[in-house]
Amino acid sequence: MLTMKRLRWLPALLGLLLLFLQPLSARAAGTRVLVLTIDGAITPAMQVYLSRGLDAAEQQGAEAVILQLNTPGGGITPMLQMVEDIRASKVPVIVYVSPRGAWAASAGTVITLAGHAAAMAPETVIGAASPVGGQGEDLGVTEQAKVTEIMKATVRSLAERRGPEAVALAEATIETAKAVSSSEALEAGLVDFIASDLDDLLAQLDGYTVEMADGPRTLHTAGLPVESLAISFIESLLQLLVDPNIVFLLLSIGVQAILIEFSSPGGWVAGFTGVVCLALAVYGLGILPVNWFGIIFIIIAFVLFIVDIKAATHGGLTAAGIGAFIVGALVLFNSPGTPQFQRVSLPLVILVALVIGITFAVIVGFALRAQKTRVRTGAESMPGQTGTAVSSVNPTGQVQAAGELWSAEAVPGSGKIRKGDRVEVVKVEGLRLKVKKLN
Repeated sequence: MLTMKRLRWLPALLGLLLLFLQPLSARAAGTRVLVLTIDGAITPAMQVYLSRGLDAAEQQGAEAVILQLNTPGGGITPMLQMVEDIRASKVPVIVYVSPRGAWAASAGTVITLAGHAAAMAPETVIGAASPVGGQGEDLGVTEQAKVTEIMKATVRSLAERRGPEAVALAEATIETAKAVSSSEALEAGLVDFIASDLDDLLAQLDGYTVEMADGPRTLHTAGLPVESLAISFIESLLQLLVDPNIVFLLLSIGVQAILIEFSSPGGWVAGFTGVVCLALAVYGLGILPVNWFGIIFIIIAFVLFIVDIKAATHGGLTAAGIGAFIVGALVLFNSPGTPQFQRVSLPLVILVALVIGITFAVIVGFALRAQKTRVRTGAESMPGQTGTAVSSVNPTGQVQAAGELWSAEAVPGSGKIRKGDRVEVVKVEGLRLKVKKLN
């Protein structure tokens, strides 16, 4: 009987124990807020960074991940992968378009909608998400309609939980490239908060409930430490390699080095440098919207430079090469519809063209001078050479010059030349040198 009475208390004790343990486990599950920052184009490197950050947040038991976003857009493939990663995250992801003046354009719009919550700083912009082709070009009518409908369906599925007005605005960012301010986005329900800074956002998030895959979850962000996850060196390098200006420089240096190696074989420095630069450039070319006519023009330009050195056309081909180089650089990432941030800077194009043009002009000048200079061999090359008297030259004797033993005669007024004196060859008469004593 005593045992039965004790057992009656067991469920009550277990209930009390679970009641106390539940808030403890909830507090332990949210130990910090992890902040990720994407400032630039949406690229595969940024997708890797986001994935790494979400894994770190889950391992550290973070309460939430805040993705600070400032992007002009980027590739559709990394964007879709980032959307998938955010929606599959076990840690709530809050996308925060910041700082003031930032924008979430194109792919950034879709990523913002993918967050479990979304916020914008004052004076920020979201929208203009109309799709373009893989090379930056406007799509054909049929293809444009297909891609637009797919993108509209994507943003519609992400915005449905925000209400019909948010859905309509999200579709308009795709269909008509509509862009709105932070206040307009908040009014339409496209975002949940306007926060002046990170502290303001954390204060508004405290007690806010988000919908996760396993059900609703209330955030408790008050008093939690905030940690930032920096972009790794490799991720920074890969992000740098999709900068159109960097790709242009690598391509220019690589092609020039390879052509120099082919024109003057025997060394390895130029060839090795060219291969490395081209390999790095190929990575960026595989991601950026490339106009292949630009690459063809750049290669033609360097071929003209090399031919001018060999043929010595008095700089005519070098001038043509500079023109071809500038045209190629300007159209390299300049297909119709390509965003401005994916194009090569005009001042950089002019600067590089001038440097390369001047370099090859100097080389051509040396080549022309070498062709005009008469090649002197044997005795013809002796005037001006210096040597040593191996015997007294008074007025005749022998001297060692240019590694050979010569009969020599002192020119009038040169003074007495003793053995061991330094002499200079004045001219050659037959097989005898006319020399004078060096002071």
